[in-house]
Amino acid sequence: MRVLGIDPGLRNLGWGVIDVIGSRLVHVANGICHSDAGDGELADRLLTLHTQLTAVLRTYAPDAAAVEHTFVNKDAVATLKLGQARGIALLVPAQAGLTVGEYAPNNVKKTVVGVGHAAKVQVDHMVRLQLPGVEIAGPDAADALAIAICHAHHLQSAGRLADAVKRAAG
Repeated sequence: MRVLGIDPGLRNLGWGVIDVIGSRLVHVANGICHSDAGDGELADRLLTLHTQLTAVLRTYAPDAAAVEHTFVNKDAVATLKLGQARGIALLVPAQAGLTVGEYAPNNVKKTVVGVGHAAKVQVDHMVRLQLPGVEIAGPDAADALAIAICHAHHLQSAGRLADAVKRAAG
């Protein structure tokens, strides 16, 4: 199974793709979709993110996708803009027919690091441990890979639970 993780951002939208082979996780690719303020109006910036993320999906053909929930901060305008970028992160995989998992930042950190309030450097370190030899395009891509890892673990757990229920039912 191929999993795409997306770390939404209006300026930098991180993405990471991993393959799940049994209990093994294998790095496929990662990167960052850029939309600088110099790119023009908000609608144009969102279109740029949509186009770049659509190309990622076409190139890597994931079977599943996951997006991190928006972190709400004190700046309401920035939070709203981030929410619009998150809408692109949800829309593109949905357009490709994928079900999209959503995870809170603390859930991702707890799954990948073991601690819900882990620092970014800890997340990056654990991603590198779980995906040996990975070259990470930047902090946003590291977060996206962590989201993909989190989703892979949740999908594996759900599959094991479904198998156990099936066996118990007869």
